[in-house]
Amino acid sequence: MTTESVDVLVIGAGPSGCVSASYLHNNGVSVKVVEKTKFPRLVVGESLIPRVMDHFDEVGLFPALDAMNFEKKLGARFIRGEEICVFDFSDKYSEGWDWTWQVPRADFDNTLAQEVIKKGVDLEFESEVISLSFEGKNSTTVIKDKDGNLKEIKAKFIIDSSGYGRVLPRLLDLDTPSKLDPHSSIFTHVKDVNRPEGEEGTLISFDILETEVWLWVIPFSNGNTSLGVVGPTTFINSLSDKNNAEALRNAIQLSDYYIKRFGNVDFLFDPVKLENYSRSVKKMYGDGFALTGNSSEFLDPVFSSGVAFATESGILAAKLIHKEFKGETVDWETEFTGYMKSGIGVFTTYVKEWYTGNLQTLFFHQPENPDVKRKICAVLAGYVWDESNPFVKKHDNVIKNMAHMINMEKET
Repeated sequence: MTTESVDVLVIGAGPSGCVSASYLHNNGVSVKVVEKTKFPRLVVGESLIPRVMDHFDEVGLFPALDAMNFEKKLGARFIRGEEICVFDFSDKYSEGWDWTWQVPRADFDNTLAQEVIKKGVDLEFESEVISLSFEGKNSTTVIKDKDGNLKEIKAKFIIDSSGYGRVLPRLLDLDTPSKLDPHSSIFTHVKDVNRPEGEEGTLISFDILETEVWLWVIPFSNGNTSLGVVGPTTFINSLSDKNNAEALRNAIQLSDYYIKRFGNVDFLFDPVKLENYSRSVKKMYGDGFALTGNSSEFLDPVFSSGVAFATESGILAAKLIHKEFKGETVDWETEFTGYMKSGIGVFTTYVKEWYTGNLQTLFFHQPENPDVKRKICAVLAGYVWDESNPFVKKHDNVIKNMAHMINMEKET
């Protein structure tokens, strides 16, 4: 068995792994990335939010992504019957990016990975983590390549960015149940042959079929569109007793808004089902390792927070590791877990209040309150650490209380 030694081993070459590896490499830290799959590969999470752009820009990955001409996401539209609420990221409370992208993740992630390789990072595809052990913070990880060859990688720190592979949570028994109710989704891509011209055709949309059931529509610049249905697992399972394709078609039939556009289009691949997708962990770090992105927490696709939290945690872990390597003291509980949990906590509230219907009450209330809308828009853009925004600072109560007042007004 051959042996390699690096400062940091990154498991997973998705956005979180690429951002953390790029930051470390830019700062002179030797890093190796191992990725179980072969790129390009299909993965969900095709809608980004503006906060993620800060991370790509900071580590030097933005130019390569921008050159791909992905569909620009300037905001998001929420539909409930004949009611429509549109958020414009340029009209938000917090400072920050006014746009982001809607992306086929196979192309997007491959662009990131290839750019990291161009930078000089050692990235090894089709290599699976088999086992690992720690001596203090130092680790020895055994990986197996596509030909079955084994290799030891000795590292001073591990970043687990393995996403749903959840390598360290599995190997170190870190999984714990999510605090969110069990929801599932089914999605595919279609050739969007009936796409309308202009914003109507390209704006990402969330079509509410029932309070807890919604359809996502994510148009791409290549002419394809991602379609998915999300809801309680019991509902998703009830859509068909045959297959995922029939289930998704049945869901599309429930949409008055999109039935003409997508009712008869062909699916580009057999729809994929993600069952009980929410995830959590007992802890986000330990001696010699940190969990980033979906390998730690995944909430819900409703506000597209997944990639932003992945890159936020990825770049933060990389910064703290670099700081530690320079001999500075790092309080991982406060600087990593505390920070990430505060942002995750805000989004968790918004996800919960979406499914109670309270947030939908605020979205569709007429007349609109521009100040409230701007503050909610900042949250949807990912600026969930800006505590000057009362919809961040008081997230535990503000949505619930405002929805209650609106409902009281309707009753009187």
